Amino acid sequence: MNKSKKKMIDLMKINSKDVGSSEVQIGLLSEKINSLSDHFKKNKGDKHSTRGLLKAVNQRKRLLEYLKNNNFESYKNILTKLNLRK
Repeated sequence: MNKSKKKMIDLMKINSKDVGSSEVQIGLLSEKINSLSDHFKKNKGDKHSTRGLLKAVNQRKRLLEYLKNNNFESYKNILTKLNLRK
């Protein structure tokens, strides 16, 4: 596991053994989205990776909606940690 992924899991985890909760998944997807966005700034002609970006964005959107409906405090906490909505 690379260092940035491990760092994101440590930042977002709820307890010591947490690696797959919605919060962690949202954090990992946000990291993937940011790296793909940087990739597209350098490689404007790369049309094949846009599918991966759209898939990650929609997955994060669904997870945020789930968290908003089920655990609003955690939802607000994630938005501030990841600086997603202003």
